[in-house]
Amino acid sequence: MEEGWPLRAAAERFGVSHTTAKRWADRYRQQGAAGMADRPSRPHRSPTRTPAEVEERIVALRRAHRLGPVRIPRPGQGSALHRAPGAHPPGLPRLDCCDRATGEPIRRYERRAPGELVHMDVKKLARIPADGGHKVLGRAEGRKRRDGCGFAFVHTALDDHSRLAYSEILTDETAATCAGFLTRAVAWFAAHGVTVERVLTDNAWAYTKTTWRTACARRGIRPEYTRPWRPQTNGKVERFHRTLLDEWAYHQP
Repeated sequence: MEEGWPLRAAAERFGVSHTTAKRWADRYRQQGAAGMADRPSRPHRSPTRTPAEVEERIVALRRAHRLGPVRIPRPGQGSALHRAPGAHPPGLPRLDCCDRATGEPIRRYERRAPGELVHMDVKKLARIPADGGHKVLGRAEGRKRRDGCGFAFVHTALDDHSRLAYSEILTDETAATCAGFLTRAVAWFAAHGVTVERVLTDNAWAYTKTTWRTACARRGIRPEYTRPWRPQTNGKVERFHRTLLDEWAYHQP
């Protein structure tokens, strides 16, 4: 305006509509520089806002039963519940961020640098017969053909910070096998510029033996353990194994 630009030319120059440019120009003429400050877009009136007492009931159901907008009964309101402020009140986490059993918020974390913590776990997989298993042949026929196939043990080490992962398919999950896998995993991570400082495992038999602790001590690694019956603590490698199941082990082309 001060340089005398035409309104349409100014709107095109700054990538806004002619209507927006005119609104800004009118504000500048009426209020000067103060009129160019950001303003809230919230309406002055909200006649369709959910009543406060209904919002309180929504919050109570969320806290007591961990119900989402779809499952909370709201006759005649349809999708209005999704828009209700009480559906996602301040201080109340989203349901997908809560533990299913306890309702407590899931506290996610990530180490600051690669190698500070490496998650390790073993996934036991049933071998599939050459002519297919129960997912192809049906459960009844699959049971007849699975005897004698044995199991494969997928050992995985996953870096907490970078999510860089190393896996091997081995024949068992004994302490000696786990210690050997640790040696190869540490060397593989080192080749990728990652120095392993700590390893986090569950309380499986192999990880509590002297063989495992000795293997860690020789490499200057501190072993750590999850709380008993709390697999979520090692959830990153657990989720990685779930991805392997879906995308590789039992994937059907």
